[in-house]
Parts: sequence; structure tokens; C-alpha cells
Amino acid sequence: MLDIASLAELLAQPQKIVITTHHKPDGDAMGSSLGLYNYLIQQGHYVNVIAPTDYPAYLSWMPGNDEVIVYTERLEDAATLIEEAKIIFCLDFNALSRINEMGDLVGKSNAVKVLIDHHLEPEDFADYSCWDTKACATAQLVYTFIVNELNHKELVNKDVATCLYVGIMTDSASFCLPNVTADVHRITADLIDAGAVNWQIYDHVYNNSPENRLRFLGLCLSERLEVLYEYNTAIFAVAKEDLEKYGIQTGETEGIVNYALSIAGIKMAAFVVERSDKVKLSLRSKGEIPVNDICKKYFNGGGHRNASGGTSDGSLQEVVNKFKQILPEYKKLLIQ
Repeated sequence: MLDIASLAELLAQPQKIVITTHHKPDGDAMGSSLGLYNYLIQQGHYVNVIAPTDYPAYLSWMPGNDEVIVYTERLEDAATLIEEAKIIFCLDFNALSRINEMGDLVGKSNAVKVLIDHHLEPEDFADYSCWDTKACATAQLVYTFIVNELNHKELVNKDVATCLYVGIMTDSASFCLPNVTADVHRITADLIDAGAVNWQIYDHVYNNSPENRLRFLGLCLSERLEVLYEYNTAIFAVAKEDLEKYGIQTGETEGIVNYALSIAGIKMAAFVVERSDKVKLSLRSKGEIPVNDICKKYFNGGGHRNASGGTSDGSLQEVVNKFKQILPEYKKLLIQ
């Protein structure tokens, strides 16, 4: 394993660097990646952010986004950059399988690999790790890495601060989760001091939906929501035809699950959606209900205790039925 002094020495000279994050990147994935990117380019490094797949349009305004390479759209370029990289930063994922086909390329690379992440049970593939499951976002850890470990607070400029604020805001459900500590608020205050305009960032991310997304939300709330009060659980079940009818793109289902969790008395919510290849689940919960345990045991997934995801090869109805069948196992937690 590499220590921070050795890593800092390596970063003291311009290097070819790749930053990558998990497939279908969310606000924390892209916010932490672009925050780190905007920090590293100030030191003369040759930096490329490579996203394994596309990501939501509401994140495309962030500083540095125009330079992002989407792996599925530029396979050869991405492979060459990974092969030539001296350092690869792996952000917001704990296993190489989370970056799809890129996982083999990164795994075989001779580059120094740096993991910055807050998910449980990380694989042992990194030479240096900045890892803390108590952090509310990987963007929080990127800030800690820059400021506390590399002692470069002066390089947290407006672009860095803006991107990291996006990551923290989105992964903390706008600062509403239990892991939003006083330290998190102190960090976001520093980011605002550095130039992040909090109300504009919120507006870019949450008040920038196309009309079709709002109409799709109406369908979900009026016709696709089932509430199981005996388990304090609510479920959205969305078919592929629903997505096609409303022209729903990558990321436009993000956050809909939280509407179910906002119902009085509901402690766990599921958004189950039929995609072209698999059925995907997003689970959210309150308190001690471990949705990461549910996803890991039953749906080939994982994540955090109160926010997790998984997949299944079954049909939409089969997955919904399976989810309902496991609820008795967690009834004591759900009704207490």
C-alpha cells in the first residue's frame, strides 16, 4: 500500500491521470469526479474523466463537463488513456464490476490506483484508499483528501467547490440524511466561501426538469404507486412502456422513490423499473431498516443502509412479488 507522503510526492510532478466513477453516474459520482478534475488541472496534470456510461442531463452544466469522455461512446480513446495513465482515481464505487467493461482495463493497468469512496466492503484493488462509510458523500471525502491530506485548501476554487457541493447535496438528499453531521455543514460552508452558489446549484439540479418528466411523475404517483401499510412500505412499479411513452432518459427517474418515502408512516420505499436489459430497484428507508442488506441478499446489489440499489433478470411483476415476499423478514423493524 502507498502512504500519503508517497502519493503526494507522485502528485508533485505533472502526471497522466484518469478519473473514473461508477456506471450510470449520479450527482455524487460526477460531482466528486469533476471536483477532483478541477483541482488536479491547476497543478498541470494531464487529466481525463472517463464515465463508464452516459449520465443525467441535469449534471451536464458542471465545470469541466465538456471534457468528460463517455466510455461507451469512445472505446478506443478511453482504453488508450487508461493504458497510458500513471494514476487512476476510482471514485464512488467499491468494486471494479461497478465500472462495467472498464473494470478489466483498470484492473490490468500498472497505474497507481487511488480509491476515494464511502460504500461498504471495498475490494482490495487500490494502492491508496481514502475510504469512510460514515461520510455522507464521496465528494466530502474528495474535499478531505485535498484539504486535510494534501494540504491544498487554497486550490479549492469556485469550480472545485461547485462540483463538490453538487456531490454532497445530492447524496445527502439535500442535507436531510442522518449522516449529515456538523462537519458536513462546515465543509459546505467552506465550499460556499470558495464560490459555490448554493441556490443556483440547487436550481440547476432540481428545478430543471423537462415537461415530460413531470408528466411521468404524475403517472407514477397516480397509477404506479402501491402502499402496504401493514409493512409501512410503498412501491412504485414502472414498466418499460411507461418510460418509452414519456421519453424518459438516463437519470430522469432519480429521486422519484423519495416521494413514496414522504408518505406519513412509511419507513421503506421501492422504485422498481423495467429497463431494456434488467429490472432495477432503488430502495430507500428511514432509521435502522437496512435496504443495503435487502439488495445484497436478494437483488445482486448493495449500497448504504438507507439508500441502495439492485437488479434482477426476472420480469417486473416477478421482482415486485419477490420484494413483497421478503417484507415479513423485516416486519419487526418496519412496524416498530
